[in-house]
Amino acid sequence: MSILVFFTVVYVLPFYLSSATRPSPQLTRDAPSSIRARVRAVTSSSIVSVALTVLVLYRTGDLSAADILRLLGVWPVSPVDSAKTILLVAILFAGPLFENGIVDGAWKDWVRGRDVYQTLSSWIGYRNYVVGPVSEEIIWRALIIPLHVLAGLSAKKIIFLTPLYFGIAHVHHLYEFRLTHPKTPLLLAVLRSLFQFTYTSLFGFFAAFVFIRTGNAYSVILAHSFCNWMGLPRFYGRVGVQAGEPIGPPGKSDGQPDDEHVHGPAWTLAYYVLLVAGAVGFYWQLFPLTESSHALPGAPKR
Repeated sequence: MSILVFFTVVYVLPFYLSSATRPSPQLTRDAPSSIRARVRAVTSSSIVSVALTVLVLYRTGDLSAADILRLLGVWPVSPVDSAKTILLVAILFAGPLFENGIVDGAWKDWVRGRDVYQTLSSWIGYRNYVVGPVSEEIIWRALIIPLHVLAGLSAKKIIFLTPLYFGIAHVHHLYEFRLTHPKTPLLLAVLRSLFQFTYTSLFGFFAAFVFIRTGNAYSVILAHSFCNWMGLPRFYGRVGVQAGEPIGPPGKSDGQPDDEHVHGPAWTLAYYVLLVAGAVGFYWQLFPLTESSHALPGAPKR
């Protein structure tokens, strides 16, 4: 247990030890200089954590190099397992993919790869879709889960316990948010932090499940990047506009004609049908699309 707390502390603490990474009213976590410094800190923390885990697995578990690589989920590499995991996540996000790709017309940029280039060429995109997913999945899945396996915990306990460390590691965002948004009421800031803890933990349950079922760290890294890219789906409002607008045909405003680019209610209905269908499809395909011959010991069965 102490080593798991150490991983969480060594990942977060460096953010507050240097003026280059420490948030302040004048330096937000999205500042390029802060992101660059945090990337260096996270890289160092990850290297230390990997080295410590390998040492523990080797000495305590008396494992061979091949066994350690398998427990860490880095070998053997299975592109098929990764593709099935991404398909599973895409099914869950069928509604948002429909809105972003079809309704908003982003599918052309997806085909050309323009969206990927523009996103990853920014420091925020590089952090959100590369450094964040890679480092977090290494720490909270590829390192922490094998240690629990070595300790003899059941897969069920690992799936529902380890993501809590992942969620706790994001609680420090409350402090950062309070620094950069001092006028926001404390209660709202706390509720925001609790909401973030909830959805990061929910993703952690899924990622832990996938990691154990596939023994593939690459799958959970790609799923993490995909989910960061999609964000939270809308649960209300009509498609084609900001969430919160009422469902139904657009009306006139300030004497202006209706916006010809705003889609009618049929598009919104299609979105919510796909949202529900995606959730149902995700449930039914959760086990079939995570079936793998590389599963870790004790992987849950349907």
